[in-house]
Amino acid sequence: MKKVNPLTRRAVNLEYKDAPGKSVAVAGSFNQWQPDKMMTDKNGDGVYRCRLLLTPGEYQYKFLVDGEWRSDALNPDFVPNEFGSLNSVITVKEK
Repeated sequence: MKKVNPLTRRAVNLEYKDAPGKSVAVAGSFNQWQPDKMMTDKNGDGVYRCRLLLTPGEYQYKFLVDGEWRSDALNPDFVPNEFGSLNSVITVKEK
C-alpha cells in the first residue's frame, strides 16, 4: 500500500446555493469546526463558493448560513452526528 504524503494537498471546491446577501461559512473536521472559512457570492446570484486545500482523507463538514447550520444539499454523502442532524462528508483522494 502506498503511503500518503501528508504535505500533499488537493484543491476542493465547495458550492452552496441560496438567496443573495447571506453570510455563508463552511466548517468541519478540517478546521476543528470553526466557521472561519467564508464563502463568497462574487456574482450576486446566490451561489456561494470557496476553495479548500486539504490532504487526502475523509472530512465531515457543514455550512453556517446566517447563524444556522446546514448540510450540503449538493452532496449525497453524509453521516449522522451527535446533535441528531447530518454532516456532509467529502473524501479527498490521493492523485
